[in-house]
Amino acid sequence: MRREQREKRERRELDAWRTGLVDTALAAVIGGAVLLAAFTASGPGPSTADVILITAGSLALAVHRRAPVMSLVFTAACMLGYVVHANPGTSAAFPVIAGVHVVTRAGHRAAAVGVSVVFLVGFFLASPSEDGIERTLLLHGWFVCAGVTGLIDKNWQAYLRQTEQRAAEAERTREEAALRRAGEERLRIARELHDSLTHSISIVKLQAGVAVHLARKRGEDVPEALLAIQEASGEAMRELRATLEVLRTDVVAPGSGLARLGELVERARTAGLAASVTVTGTERALPDDVDRAAYRIVQEALTNVARHAGRAKTSVRLAYAADHFSIHVEDEGSAVPGGPPLAPAPGTGLTGMRERVAALGGTLHAAPRPGGGFSVRAELPLGVR
Repeated sequence: MRREQREKRERRELDAWRTGLVDTALAAVIGGAVLLAAFTASGPGPSTADVILITAGSLALAVHRRAPVMSLVFTAACMLGYVVHANPGTSAAFPVIAGVHVVTRAGHRAAAVGVSVVFLVGFFLASPSEDGIERTLLLHGWFVCAGVTGLIDKNWQAYLRQTEQRAAEAERTREEAALRRAGEERLRIARELHDSLTHSISIVKLQAGVAVHLARKRGEDVPEALLAIQEASGEAMRELRATLEVLRTDVVAPGSGLARLGELVERARTAGLAASVTVTGTERALPDDVDRAAYRIVQEALTNVARHAGRAKTSVRLAYAADHFSIHVEDEGSAVPGGPPLAPAPGTGLTGMRERVAALGGTLHAAPRPGGGFSVRAELPLGVR
């Protein structure tokens, strides 16, 4: 969050710097045009005071975004002083016309009209009588055009803002509708899972519990497979309830990560899987999404070993690094003497692994080992979060 705020602030500062640079360049161009007209006009060139007035009046336009009215007043005062002192042509009004445009665009129409009237009156009084009226009327037309274009620009900017707001509102509406549909779909899936799987798993758990109870009551040894079924059905019921809770509330249940790895490996051992766990690196808390993905990857890998390699010896190696967390699950292949090493066929399990790893920007390698068995290697990045 802090990084995003800092990036936004830096973008605003960069945009403000670029805008200021453009405004300064435009003001310099306008001042340069007035100076060029003054130096190329017939008669003596502008004095040092005239150059200072033209330069100051033009460059004042560079701050029109922060102080539009004050910028216009200062520009008009400088250029009117230049008109009274040197009696130049109509080019002296260019900075004031530009100021009237930007001030009108900013919404200060009264200030634009007032400054225009004062400047035109001063220009008329300072002009020679033979062509004063003609030049003043010409400037009057330019000032009217500047005000009209300022109003048009203001209305256009308002239209663009309204269009952007409507587009943003439409996007929010689409997102809300999509979220609502997604919520309804989650609830439908939760109902389907509850009505189908919950009942079936409950029956399996109940029957396994009854069989264990009867075996113990008769003084018989309880088969390991039966105990594994009882434990696995109970765990399946707990995970199903947690999944249903996530679907209904969109909140991930706590304790669904590597904190339960010991229970997972113990159940695998109860089922007859010779599983061992090795951890290297400094153990520390992982981001929630990485933690859950790591647990599910190990869970799916052990499930595949139990399905395809029976009681094969299996090693689970977890490695903590500075910028990533790696998982390596490896089995020795079929435990049946002379049996061929079986590899999991591509299905939803491996597909789910790849999707989880890809969503986190990690890498996954799942393939048969050259000497038999199967190997699953996953590397999950631990970027700044």
